[in-house]
Amino acid sequence: MTMLEQGTDSVLQSAYQRSVAAYWNNNPNDDRVNVKLGEVDGLYHHHYGIGEPDLSVLEGSEDTRQERIVRELHRLETAQAELLLDQLGDVLPTDRLMDAGSGRGGTSFMANQRFGCQVDGVTISEYQAGFATEQAAERGVTDRVRFHLRNMLDTGFDTGSMGGIWTNETTMYVDLGELFTEFARLLRPGGRYVCITGCSNDVTGGRSAAVSWIDAHYGCMIHPRGEYFRALAAHNLVPVSVVDLTPATIPYWDLRTHSELATGVEKPFLTAYREGSFQYLLIAADKVGR
Repeated sequence: MTMLEQGTDSVLQSAYQRSVAAYWNNNPNDDRVNVKLGEVDGLYHHHYGIGEPDLSVLEGSEDTRQERIVRELHRLETAQAELLLDQLGDVLPTDRLMDAGSGRGGTSFMANQRFGCQVDGVTISEYQAGFATEQAAERGVTDRVRFHLRNMLDTGFDTGSMGGIWTNETTMYVDLGELFTEFARLLRPGGRYVCITGCSNDVTGGRSAAVSWIDAHYGCMIHPRGEYFRALAAHNLVPVSVVDLTPATIPYWDLRTHSELATGVEKPFLTAYREGSFQYLLIAADKVGR
């Protein structure tokens, strides 16, 4: 395991954070979906996918059917990451970006490859930070892409040091007010924050059994849609783009039901999305003022 710059005790601030970190540290091999999909091309993601799948993968030889499904699911999750990076705008090689809740590092590597800039990934999982750091060494980019055992609520990075920050399905593990306080500190004036997240419908989500099931399964705190916009406004982060990705992600979940990697979460997600109690949302917001 690669040496990391902080000890776990200085990173984890609550019993809840310790439980989340412990899951990823102690059960990395239970994460079959992310591992198997990452093995396709070495980009290991920790999020879901978007876009129209090529359903021809369900046809043809049964012997290779599951392999074809895995490759297609990975293509869709990589397409999601590409869309997120599109929203960062014009990024220069001299800029610095932060991947908040970076997992095994897939999107960080994509950002560096696209923009040529420095990327700092932050995670509270020692296993994930070590895995991603080893991936950076294998790719020969340790001078530009670094992974840190740090808390995204209190990163320790310099004020105004980031030109862009993103979160990809990680905001449901933290308090949004605390998170955006830190992001507003880190972003330079005019810097861009991009978020992709699942959020509950303010009107019906609280009464949805499917949303409650997802919340309990992942041990997270799914926020209502409106809470994002209130918290952004309170911290001088002004939305410039809001996209409902729900229609674009449903086909991904439909395809996953045909995979041997299906975990049982597929039905609650599809139910919640189709009944309108849950949304898959992209928000891009600019830091205004100082």
